[in-house]
Amino acid sequence: MPTFLTPGRHGYSVRFSRTRPDALAVATSQYYGLAGGGTLFFLELAPDGGTLIEVQKLEWSDGLFDVTWSGSSDNTAACGAGDGTVIVWRVGCAAPLRVLRAHTSEVCSVDWPRGHLLSASWDTTVKLWDPESETCLSTFTGHSQLVYTAVFSPHSPATFASVSGDGHLKLWACSESVRPAAVVKAHDAEVLSCDWSSTETHALATAGSDGLVRGWDLRRLTSPMFTLKGCECAVRRVQFSPHSPSVLAAVSYDFTTRIWDLKRGCDPLETIRHHSEFTYGLAWSPLRPHQLADCGWDSLVHVFTPRSLA
Repeated sequence: MPTFLTPGRHGYSVRFSRTRPDALAVATSQYYGLAGGGTLFFLELAPDGGTLIEVQKLEWSDGLFDVTWSGSSDNTAACGAGDGTVIVWRVGCAAPLRVLRAHTSEVCSVDWPRGHLLSASWDTTVKLWDPESETCLSTFTGHSQLVYTAVFSPHSPATFASVSGDGHLKLWACSESVRPAAVVKAHDAEVLSCDWSSTETHALATAGSDGLVRGWDLRRLTSPMFTLKGCECAVRRVQFSPHSPSVLAAVSYDFTTRIWDLKRGCDPLETIRHHSEFTYGLAWSPLRPHQLADCGWDSLVHVFTPRSLA
């Protein structure tokens, strides 16, 4: 299993490149994100597939808490930082291409599948950006507590979902910044993550500090279509597999990565225990079926295929 150590840096987010199957980006912070700076690592899988190689590392004066690759520009990625900025970097360049400034607190989520970029923050807002002009186009103000995740729909470019410490999942049209299109009390706890199914246009998953993963049918939001148990602590990220519509993965503060297949029930198909601290980052490869990456506060990045899916 390819593994990479980020010495003195604790992992918060890992993402595979959208266009290059061997390229990854990892956002990290010093001192568990409580103080100090952050480092963005650009990594590459070696040709033998057994080693992760550092291509470049880039330093920032505050912690880095999420990373996303651009969907419109090769070798370009954006990070959310503890000082409220969104920093845009390109592989091979020492200095940032752009620094987007508008949030007043930590940016904990960034998403950039097409031309526009979304950022979500502890300041309770979500912002829509034109990164090229460094312009904040809209600010969405519907949550009452910090927004942990905001992510565009893969099926409707002008729609996104957000989840918050207020326990709600909200669906938004990019053209309407004041009033969400739909609101769901998704968990009786903080909601830390959400993800759209890339194949089922009506399906979305949420994950909470209650240790639960829930699935939602956007055509009928009165109750969840499934609830997945198994995690012993908060679920920090959940993601649908881009290759198998019924498969989900999640990482938890119980140091695990878990795999579910909805066709085989609501119990975990597999529980992976290769971290010794909070597991924070999670990403499916969009280009290699069933390949996953995760990272955690133990400073380790792993790339692997779950045994249950091999």
